[in-house]
Amino acid sequence: MEAIDEHFVERVRALRAGVEEAGASADADRVLALFDAQLQSRHLDLAARWLQAQGEGFYTIGSAGHEANAALGLLTRVDDPALLHYRSGGFYAARAARNAAERPDAATTPVRDVLLGLSAAVADPISGGRHKVFGHPALHVLPQTSTIASHLPRAVGLAYALGNLADLAPARRWPADALVVTSLGDASVNHSTAQGALNAAAYLTHRGLDLPLLVVVEDNGLGISTRTPAGWLEESLRRLPGVQYVEAPSPRPDRLLADVGAAVDHARHTRRPVLLHLRTVRFLGHAGSDVELGYRTGAEIARDHERDPLLATAAYLVETGTCTPDDVLERYERTRAAVMGEAKSVIGERRLESRGEVVRPLHRPDTRPAPPRQPTSPPTADRLTLAQAINATLAELLEERPHAVVLGEDVGVKGGVYGVTRGLRKAYGGRRVIDTLLDEQTILGTALGAALTGLLPIPEIQYLAYLHNAEDQLRGEAASLAFFSDGQYRNPMVVRIPGLSYQKGFGGHFHNDNSLAVLRDIPGLVLCVPSHPADARLLLRECAELAELEGRVCVVVEPIALYHSRDLHEPGDGAWTAEHVGPGTPRGPRAHGDGTDLLVVTFGNGVPMSLRACRSLEGNGVRATVLDLRWLAPLPVDELAAYASGFSRVLVVDETRRSGGVGEGIVSALVERGYDGRIARVASADSYVPLGPASATVLVSVEEIVEAARAMFGGGGA
Repeated sequence: MEAIDEHFVERVRALRAGVEEAGASADADRVLALFDAQLQSRHLDLAARWLQAQGEGFYTIGSAGHEANAALGLLTRVDDPALLHYRSGGFYAARAARNAAERPDAATTPVRDVLLGLSAAVADPISGGRHKVFGHPALHVLPQTSTIASHLPRAVGLAYALGNLADLAPARRWPADALVVTSLGDASVNHSTAQGALNAAAYLTHRGLDLPLLVVVEDNGLGISTRTPAGWLEESLRRLPGVQYVEAPSPRPDRLLADVGAAVDHARHTRRPVLLHLRTVRFLGHAGSDVELGYRTGAEIARDHERDPLLATAAYLVETGTCTPDDVLERYERTRAAVMGEAKSVIGERRLESRGEVVRPLHRPDTRPAPPRQPTSPPTADRLTLAQAINATLAELLEERPHAVVLGEDVGVKGGVYGVTRGLRKAYGGRRVIDTLLDEQTILGTALGAALTGLLPIPEIQYLAYLHNAEDQLRGEAASLAFFSDGQYRNPMVVRIPGLSYQKGFGGHFHNDNSLAVLRDIPGLVLCVPSHPADARLLLRECAELAELEGRVCVVVEPIALYHSRDLHEPGDGAWTAEHVGPGTPRGPRAHGDGTDLLVVTFGNGVPMSLRACRSLEGNGVRATVLDLRWLAPLPVDELAAYASGFSRVLVVDETRRSGGVGEGIVSALVERGYDGRIARVASADSYVPLGPASATVLVSVEEIVEAARAMFGGGGA
């Protein structure tokens, strides 16, 4: 037995029945329900250690000492969406019990569900054996794997969408008075993600917007081994303007239920955010591998046993005459037997066995029919630049999809730094074209929350370099949700990011970021780069379809340097403009030219540069075709290999950095597909982009492309 297990049994045996204390008014049935959820959570933690010892369990971060959060499971509604951290066993057990009582036809099996997750079994109803998470669609618990509060921006976004935008969704997924519940540990409050989310909550409240959000800080005083300074949380949490602070300092059930109930009621009825400071204690270390004696004394650990929330509930039940000590112990051992019986039964459950099984939720097969070629619009004097084509397409999407919302810094009143969203707010209103605060984590978190309500969010990150402040919102939250929920939850969204280089040195590296590696290695994320105005509508609309029909997280990186370009070779040629509706299909690469001597594979700014280089090469008798990949994640490998098979030479023109750039993936794909012709690559330097004219020294140039192509022909022509 674990020390905390032994201590509980010994202390309960020593309890003496007493007279109910004055002021003890908690309903006996509710306290018993609280106790049952707490017992279930505790014995699941003990079973997790047992499964690990048998070589059958793979996760030992437990909820022991945090079982006071069961009060939240009892006092919030089953249809209140919950985004919980990893010590939420009590909450999960209590909500499952409440669900079973209210909807017997939709009852879940919480003990078995958690054990299947611990043992990485395919039968785990939320992740399908991919990770141990608390989650279940029937309980409205959305799976989170956060250890550092990365789910908080989404929780704020969900509360914002429920409070202000829910009527835009095709169908309401949660009731009008639903409350978003989210939890995190005391150490995570210090993370910039948490601070940004809490600031956003205060900011939205200051603006008078509804934000039905309950943020629960479960304070056990430790971040693994690092202590939270006494008084720090109270001082930092109380100073958020407009956010109600409620403390639940006691595990005694009548006081606990009263404090938690007050927090829940305030958030639900005022539609304003509440911070619930829930005092807890941590037992069994941070996880099974954590040796507490390395940083805590044995006496300190033993003293904490007296703060056991299960012991507080047991003592209350005995003191009020609801149970005898023997009744309490019988309930405790009955729960142990039930949990251990289930733990033994999950041994031998099938686990994921193939790569295809593991990645299935990330890569849903596209079963849509191939789209017809887009009709060519009648000739018009109104030919659009890339920026204008994107603007017109966004207007189309907002018009066709009343549940679509555009959001980001400066996208509304100003119309974007480069005018790409100009006029949209005037046409569709401030509820659908939303100026956000300056925080990329909040922008993406708001989109993530909005997506859960059935909206189609189209967030903008103002510059590609600014994404790095918030990339975990895409990597750890957006793209991972389908994986950790076995496809039961998804994040349909289209993220727009102005980026890449060639702005003639303006702005330095923050406005000329030529790195796409962080986007290309996120599993399941779709990435495209429209280079020509004729592609903008096709690719944006395809991303909207992928988001709506398949729940995909799509990112469109828009080359800033091409936004307002009109000409390609000579002033006035208009070759870099297009009518809004033109020929072409949105899928796969797009070929420019019909030369057969050389295939130039590129994307983004590389397309016009390669076309200019190819005109120069014609003087050497080289006739080339330029292949604009358009889609960079996943790379269109089949189409690429098919195009390349008709050429004896392939030149890859990559404006991203030589190390970790897109070109590495292109060359690898060709080699792996058996291409046996000659391959060469030009790429930008492994450098940040400097300010001013020096930027040209580190970026691929037309001259480099021409030189590399000539070298493939021995310095001459074809």
